[in-house]
Amino acid sequence: GNSYRTRRPVLETIGDYLPNTIYLMTITLIIVALLAIPVGVISAVKQYSIFDISITTLSFMGQAIPEFWLGLILILVFYGWLKNPISGESLLPAGGMYTIGAPFSVWDWVRHLILPVTMGAVGWVTWYSRFLRSSMLDVIHQDYIRTARAKGLTEKRILFIHALRNALLPLVTIFALDLPYIVAGSLYVEIIFSWPGMGRLYYQAAMDRDYPLLMAILIIGTAVVILSNLLADIVYGILDPRIH
Repeated sequence: GNSYRTRRPVLETIGDYLPNTIYLMTITLIIVALLAIPVGVISAVKQYSIFDISITTLSFMGQAIPEFWLGLILILVFYGWLKNPISGESLLPAGGMYTIGAPFSVWDWVRHLILPVTMGAVGWVTWYSRFLRSSMLDVIHQDYIRTARAKGLTEKRILFIHALRNALLPLVTIFALDLPYIVAGSLYVEIIFSWPGMGRLYYQAAMDRDYPLLMAILIIGTAVVILSNLLADIVYGILDPRIH
């Protein structure tokens, strides 16, 4: 149907906002993967080391910090307190996707991404790194890992080819279940940082009691749940040929 507020078809309205959320969430998930996987593997290999203890402490702190509070603190520090020593402007922008009226610049887009991505990634990096650490500890003590070492394989190949591939299976399950919550988490990010995406659109629709738009967004959320579980099944087959 048509939106009560804009009088436009809801799919057209969603089409204006959905790519922005996909863009933000894709960057966030890439950062989460690039940080969580190496940190989880190293923590498992160096169990009870200073690195492992430090990461464990930071992980508990990251999981305890409310996401919306973290976003406000980031704005306070990087927009309110820290200034560019040359220009005197705020170190990072407080919101939006780009500087309105300014010429296109990749650096401008990157600067607007830093704070929203940080807010969205911190909690998930700490959660997945701890989960992967636990999974890796179970795998690296298996008989086939000792056999691989006895055959003379390099430690890097053992960890990242044999051990990690099996340790990722439980993580894929958790990620598939969490993906809808990660997408839903964009609601807080987009509201706090004025990001023109689906989360902010959902909030505005709720405030305006725009029921056709709300129902369309909820249907998309349902589709994300179904597709994330299908994606998990596909990845299972890639990681473990026995499942295929």
